[in-house]
Amino acid sequence: MNKFGVVLAACAGVALSMTVGAGLASAAGGTISGTVKYDGTAPPPRKVEVTKDKEVCALHPHFEEDLVVGSGGGIENAVVIVKGAKGDMKPGDVKFEQKGCDYVPHVLAFPAGSTVDIINSDGILHNIHTYSTKNPSFNMAQPKFKKVIQRKIDQPEVIKVTCDAHGWMHAWWVATDTPYFAVTDDKGNYSIPGVPPGDYQVEVWQEKLGTEDQKVDVKDGATATSNFSLKPKG
Repeated sequence: MNKFGVVLAACAGVALSMTVGAGLASAAGGTISGTVKYDGTAPPPRKVEVTKDKEVCALHPHFEEDLVVGSGGGIENAVVIVKGAKGDMKPGDVKFEQKGCDYVPHVLAFPAGSTVDIINSDGILHNIHTYSTKNPSFNMAQPKFKKVIQRKIDQPEVIKVTCDAHGWMHAWWVATDTPYFAVTDDKGNYSIPGVPPGDYQVEVWQEKLGTEDQKVDVKDGATATSNFSLKPKG
């Protein structure tokens, strides 16, 4: 290679390095994190009476899960979604388990287009009944020999799930139109990394308290804080 070729190669290497570096920085994005808390004195958890299949279902106490508030006021199982944030959806298989006559998790969030693996770990008859409008609803028995049922959820939607065999069992599937979402932990905390820089509406959904949203400015490599305080409805 002559001297001119060496110079061109060096320049090309620098340009390539700059391009890759810029791409990595852009892909890193920023993080949105915060806490979802209950505004007021949280109601005590209500115990559920087990009326069927007690040899399996009564091995531990059951409580209603429509509003779970920790000792610090944080709300568990609230879904936080960055509205309008575009990115690779990466739908896949997500697991939804019937275990001890409870749904685990109580709130399952996933990108639309994912397939839900509905698992019967109890060895008794369950019945999956979904309530939806954008996606086809279904009502299907799942006996003990049918360990897994799969259902693909194509459209973004909040879907209620119940068990017709055990009336206290209910849960929610939240299919999102963005990969940038999170479900709060038992302290009400959440963190959503890799959000592309920009101005967004961040929405929180909680099955009993409804939705609220806030404006958030996301900067590359920085963390933006978005805390929510939810009040009982009317």
